[in-house]
Amino acid sequence: MFLSALDMLVPTHQTSGLWRHPEAQHAQYSDLHFWKKHAAMLEEAGFDTMFFADVSGLYDVYEGTGTTAIRAGMQYPALDPLLLISALAAETSTIGFGVTANVSYLPPYLLARTFATLDHLTNGRVGWNIVTGYQRSALRNLGGEDLLPHDQRYDRADEYMEVVYGLWEASVEPDAIIGDVTSNTYIDPKKVHPIDHSGDWFTVPGPALVTPGPQRTPLLFQAGSSPRGIEFAVKHAEALFFSGTSPDNVRQLVDQVEQQLQAARRRRETARLITSVTVIAAQTDEAAYQRYRDYSQYVDQDAALALFAGWTGLDLSKYQPDDVLQEVHIEGNRSALQSFTSMDPDRAWTIADLAAYMSIGARGPVIVGSGKTVVDELERWVREAGVDGFNIDYALRGPDMTAFAQFVTPELRARGHLGAALQDEAHSQTLRGRIFGTDWLPQDSTGGAYRGSKRSL
Repeated sequence: MFLSALDMLVPTHQTSGLWRHPEAQHAQYSDLHFWKKHAAMLEEAGFDTMFFADVSGLYDVYEGTGTTAIRAGMQYPALDPLLLISALAAETSTIGFGVTANVSYLPPYLLARTFATLDHLTNGRVGWNIVTGYQRSALRNLGGEDLLPHDQRYDRADEYMEVVYGLWEASVEPDAIIGDVTSNTYIDPKKVHPIDHSGDWFTVPGPALVTPGPQRTPLLFQAGSSPRGIEFAVKHAEALFFSGTSPDNVRQLVDQVEQQLQAARRRRETARLITSVTVIAAQTDEAAYQRYRDYSQYVDQDAALALFAGWTGLDLSKYQPDDVLQEVHIEGNRSALQSFTSMDPDRAWTIADLAAYMSIGARGPVIVGSGKTVVDELERWVREAGVDGFNIDYALRGPDMTAFAQFVTPELRARGHLGAALQDEAHSQTLRGRIFGTDWLPQDSTGGAYRGSKRSL
């Protein structure tokens, strides 16, 4: 199984209100010492990656203000995960780092430089979670006026990818650094090329400011589940991240991706499909359920609705608890709404149902039990949803991820789900190499095709 630890540099990620729990350490998200120990623990537990979500604005849709999100610590304050990665890489040797960075807010030239830098400093263990942005609050603070329409954001993102592929794959040849003392030449200028990009959205002459790292292009994650989002993911992404309330719910997305992969003549094994689950584990089922019941005393349903409102742009404070959630046209995160409407047609979700469900684990399921029970359920999801692995979330970061390592990891290893290759030093140590067996994007991929296209300075 592809195993990723889902997190965010915030007091409360996707379980609302638990900062009040007696075992919570509400300032933990800003403690570098904790994160270094945490990364080492996750690596020892067999995780392939730490996956850092991120947003650039306040969740201010619910009741028309950000008051609820601020009060509840609901993904606020939010630290920048890109600044954490070098420190974690220094404490680890194999685990990768998938980091969210937004194409709507960051110029492609600077993003390409940042990820190339991290690829060097992590020895090729960085990944990029490509997102297009759904927060008007972020855009306003960055000088914009309003979001582009949903599908147009992906059109712009496609051109953004052209720019970064050019900078990572085409601008600097692999053997450009020659270090020739005799000729006083560190880098051969003939092997550094402008990309000369001029398009509808971006003008970037280049060349790249940073020579490519061990992977050249970071491992590419993407989480869009709308039809346009899946189209974008099939074109670019190597790890596709879904959220859904049931295996049947997620299976719909897996089937769509597999059909589009086939139509694009892209081999299924070139993609890893993962889904989000929250795991509450203990030595026995009863002990785990006792912890779940304990957590339930501290949840904040208003904060959960503020999170949903921030994702979708729908202010559910205007409705009654018994009102049924309806699918409507939105320019926000469409898959977040569809998880509770069109993708779950056999259930009518009321606002109260939604608030209760999202209070622990947000859109994904909550798996509670002993190591055996948890792995049984993970195996069921693999069979029924067709996924390759999971983004593992928590209710309380420290206790739940430690419990996963203590109770779930041994069962996964016993059943052969944590591959021996992860411990084999003979294998490539880049993130892409460990997952796909090659350090660089394949030549027949969208990004890999840019490699070898050259222009002279």
